[in-house]
Amino acid sequence: MFMPNWGYTVNKDNQVDFDNNNRKILSKLLEVEPSFNYCIACGSCAGTCSAANFTNFSLRLVNVLISRGETNNLQKEIAKCMLCGKCTLICPRGVNTRNVILNIKKVLADLQSIAQS
Repeated sequence: MFMPNWGYTVNKDNQVDFDNNNRKILSKLLEVEPSFNYCIACGSCAGTCSAANFTNFSLRLVNVLISRGETNNLQKEIAKCMLCGKCTLICPRGVNTRNVILNIKKVLADLQSIAQS
């Protein structure tokens, strides 16, 4: 029997599994950089980001991933940041976004070393 293709597909669901996600990164990050808690994901940082002009880097996505505890693609995402600091200068809430990225890298490295030992 012929089934016409109408151009629709079934997408994978986007449920966030908070029970199994690793929220340790958020708590450790807030210990060393409490200004991250003031981020309202307004997008000012994304609008001035030099890395976003060449890649699909988004600090808003990093914020969402950390808040949800989804760490699978976090290392790959923050590696796109050029650490230029433009986002820190434009942030209306005073979040030290450059320091946030640096501390995410440190926290991920610490968690990886704990997991390996």
